[in-house]
Amino acid sequence: VSLLLFNVKGWCLLGSPLAPPPSAAFIFWYIMLHIKTPKSLRAKRELEKRAPKLVEYGKKTLILHGTKTSNVLNAVLTEIYHLKKDNAVKYSRRNDNIRPFESGGETSLEFYSLKTDCSLFVYGSHSKKRPDNLVIGRTYDHHVYDLVEVGIENFKSMASFSYDKKIAPLIGSKPFFAFIGEGFENVEELKHLKEVLLDLFRGQVVKNLNLAGLDRVYVCTAVSSNKVLFTHCALRLKKSGTIVPRMELVEVGPSMDLVVRRHRLPDESLKKEAMKIAPELTKKKEKNVSKDAIVGKIGKIYVPDQEVGNASLPYKPKGVKRERREAKAKGESNNHAEKKQKQQDDDC
Repeated sequence: VSLLLFNVKGWCLLGSPLAPPPSAAFIFWYIMLHIKTPKSLRAKRELEKRAPKLVEYGKKTLILHGTKTSNVLNAVLTEIYHLKKDNAVKYSRRNDNIRPFESGGETSLEFYSLKTDCSLFVYGSHSKKRPDNLVIGRTYDHHVYDLVEVGIENFKSMASFSYDKKIAPLIGSKPFFAFIGEGFENVEELKHLKEVLLDLFRGQVVKNLNLAGLDRVYVCTAVSSNKVLFTHCALRLKKSGTIVPRMELVEVGPSMDLVVRRHRLPDESLKKEAMKIAPELTKKKEKNVSKDAIVGKIGKIYVPDQEVGNASLPYKPKGVKRERREAKAKGESNNHAEKKQKQQDDDC
């Protein structure tokens, strides 16, 4: 809008000092001229795919580096990318102008979110004031929705754990989540962190699950009001003598301590818009249908009267044809006799 006003003023200044202000029709024409619309069906489908939806089945994650990152933070970002490799985008370049918690510092972040169509992001930075700093956030309509800032301590990578590689979790498998501690129910910061971690690692939302695909567990233990122990374990199934197998947890990494530093909740108006639920579709009433406990579904079907007498026969037997010929010949002979009798009466 500011660009439009600037151009409109410039257009007035180019003319005479007494030039009239632009009309509403001119402003509408100018707006329509500068708005880029999709020129192909493929571009239109892509824009509709990126538009906010009432029901979202999967969220992509964008992983970014800050101005300065430590070796620990680089390893953490790489491990998160490997955990979400099927649904994540990782940028390796430094970003100097991203400040998620500062006004105006999220512009580049929102641009990258729109470019990659990612509704989750993980941003890593390192400074003297906040060492090994990790910011996890969500976006709505490609605008920052909420933020959680944590510090990384006691990090252990996947390579530091020794285990049987046959039980390693597969890419794209569904995880279990275990949140241990009362802090996840009582402390606001930990409640917020729990929501963000669930959105980050749960993957695509599905209605049905294959138990063979459940091969990992994310264990989060609330040690204090601002510290969480995060561990990634593989699920090993063993024989138990019954139908239900015995489950064992094998730590496969990564493992780290998350210290909550700052967090920002969404605005109430934005939260209300983002949490909008699709209206339940009313089931259409089925007419002439009843249900029985034994028989099941019983329906009544209207069948119109069948006019059998007027229906044409597809096959006419020889007897019918012969009878029709005889009847026709008999009718012609009767007519001839009647005409002859009438002629004789006229002669008399």
